[in-house]
Amino acid sequence: MTSLLEGARKLVTRGSDIGARIEGLQAATEAARGRLDDEAVDPASAVVERASGRLRLSADHTVVAIAGATGSGKSSTFNALTGLELSAVGVRRPTTSWATACVWGREGADELLEWLGIPPRHQTTRDSMLDTGRRGRSENELDGVVLLDLPDHDSTEVSHHLEVDRLVQLADLLVWVLDPQKYADAAIHDRYLAPLAGHQGVMVVVLNHIDTVPEDRREAMVADVRRLLVADGLDQVPVLPVSARQGLGIAELKREIADRVAAKKATRARLEADVRAAAARLDAACGDARTRALSEDRVAALEEAFAEAAGVPTVVAAVERSTRMRAGRATGWPVVAWFSRLRPDPLKRLHLDLGDAGRQLTGRARTSVPAPSQVQRARVDAEVRALADDVSTGLARPWTASVRRASTARLDELGDRLDAALAETDLGASRTPLWVGAVRVVQWVLLLAALVGVLWLLALAGAGFLQLPAPPTPDVGGLPVPTLLLVGGVAAGVLLALLSRALVRGTARRRARAADRRLRESVGSVARELVVAPVEQELAAYTSVRSGISRALK
Repeated sequence: MTSLLEGARKLVTRGSDIGARIEGLQAATEAARGRLDDEAVDPASAVVERASGRLRLSADHTVVAIAGATGSGKSSTFNALTGLELSAVGVRRPTTSWATACVWGREGADELLEWLGIPPRHQTTRDSMLDTGRRGRSENELDGVVLLDLPDHDSTEVSHHLEVDRLVQLADLLVWVLDPQKYADAAIHDRYLAPLAGHQGVMVVVLNHIDTVPEDRREAMVADVRRLLVADGLDQVPVLPVSARQGLGIAELKREIADRVAAKKATRARLEADVRAAAARLDAACGDARTRALSEDRVAALEEAFAEAAGVPTVVAAVERSTRMRAGRATGWPVVAWFSRLRPDPLKRLHLDLGDAGRQLTGRARTSVPAPSQVQRARVDAEVRALADDVSTGLARPWTASVRRASTARLDELGDRLDAALAETDLGASRTPLWVGAVRVVQWVLLLAALVGVLWLLALAGAGFLQLPAPPTPDVGGLPVPTLLLVGGVAAGVLLALLSRALVRGTARRRARAADRRLRESVGSVARELVVAPVEQELAAYTSVRSGISRALK
């Protein structure tokens, strides 16, 4: 929007924040796209595009459009203002097929005329060579005016209607020409005047052919026109009685236009009115409820449901059993501990904590954790709905639907994502504590001592059997060393294994708690990615829309 702000600099320095308002409306439309109905967003987006385009063009020119019905004298009024016979004049049928433009001050107007879609053959420069030497003070008052004579809005040609509708949206100042016979026609009041009630600051109504009305009835007719305008919501629009054929009131009309142009407010006022009207319509569709944030308790309940569905309790229990088995095998008496290898490892049965090499060896990408039961899945669905309902309470229906869609849009990925979260979590069960390693060394030393004692006693027994002289056997406290090594090694090993069981249970519980924490963090990240983040994105979009609308309306 940098170019927009640069294009609006002249208007901004005159006390307007129109650039910021357009930025706000653009931010609101972008955030509302896909969330609110296109019928509400498309008109606001079109206003942003038109306003941005207008601000990038000449700020020294004011586009004044003259519109009216067939026979109202619209083209006659255009000719009277320009002082040239530029538009054909008719009474019984439409004669203006295309918009005609007359420009006072050509410099900088070419891009503006191109933006308006006025072909060169329908353009006239009032300060051309033909007018050199005869331009008077009255023409100088209209410097910077691009005067448009629009097709008849009640023409039977559809293309004429479309051209009028298009240029009415683009003009900075609108001059509506009425005639005494059809000034109450619903075609202009219902289709144009009433819908533009928010634009009365950039509108002028002309009651033409006033010369055909008796002088004693003119004031009452003008008052009746004002009454109709008030009914349309246009209580501040000036009504000027004129006669384009006789020149009555043309000077006043020209002065009214000149004053608007000299003040350099028409363009700004038109854009502000367009932006305000579009923002008001978007505001009505959006609603004005306060943005609500997700509560920590609600997110925690969702993560708990995800953890149950993922089988975290099952995995945690497996971690504790596996740790007991592995640590028990390492700290138990080696002769007995060897038999524990025949029991399957709980984690390996679930294909968890295998490491990358283990997964490559087994060729499995998924775990063997049981799939969520119907009860667990129902709890997940209930928590997702509760979370969406909690933050969308009070929002307009489109936003409520948007939040609910976002909360469930990625639930189809739930099973795979939870399984991957379990598989990728480091459970810490494969790492051996230092004390376990130390106990294992001691156990093997004791077993070695017992084996030495056994072999020594066998050697002594063999020597006796062969009636060989027995070698001297040392003793300690009256007990032979071989016997002491055998009995002491076995007894100490068994006692150490029994004492280690309490430490093993404590280590297993700590490992289980650590695994539970890591698993819940992994599952929580899945919950945040699949549900929480999409919902927060919708809430952020709602905040952006509300903020943008507020900026556009301030």
